[in-house]
Amino acid sequence: MSNKVWGVLLMSVAMLFSGSLFAEGYGKQKVVYHINYDNPKAQAGALRNIQNHINAVGAENLDLKVVMHGKGLSMVLTPDAAANTKLKQGNATDEIQAKIAGLKDQGIGFQVCANTLKGKKIDMENHLYDVDKADIVPSGVAELARLQSMGYAYVKP
Repeated sequence: MSNKVWGVLLMSVAMLFSGSLFAEGYGKQKVVYHINYDNPKAQAGALRNIQNHINAVGAENLDLKVVMHGKGLSMVLTPDAAANTKLKQGNATDEIQAKIAGLKDQGIGFQVCANTLKGKKIDMENHLYDVDKADIVPSGVAELARLQSMGYAYVKP
């Protein structure tokens, strides 16, 4: 092959693997991730999935929310606070907190179920990592249904 053909071939491969080319192909997306389990490895995996989603689509093209209820609140429950609640464990370790902070910095919203807070005796201000009143929704399940009715794609990692 000639140098010109090789050059065109190499440029084509470089464009194929560039993130911006992939992001343009996906367009704008509205997505809700559903977390209602307390397995720390699965929760860490879900956070990786969210980051991979951002990397593929581009933060500017993504309206992504994470809705947590039931055992899923363990993802933002600090380990030392678990004994004061009806959840068996708190998974908001330094590593998980850093991942959540990084996702929030990219515009990802984390929503917490008020029913779970009450039922599991969780004090938002003293037990949870980086959750404020604006993050609380009356019902996690109802919020999932509301978002889906608004066109959000549902993902359960």
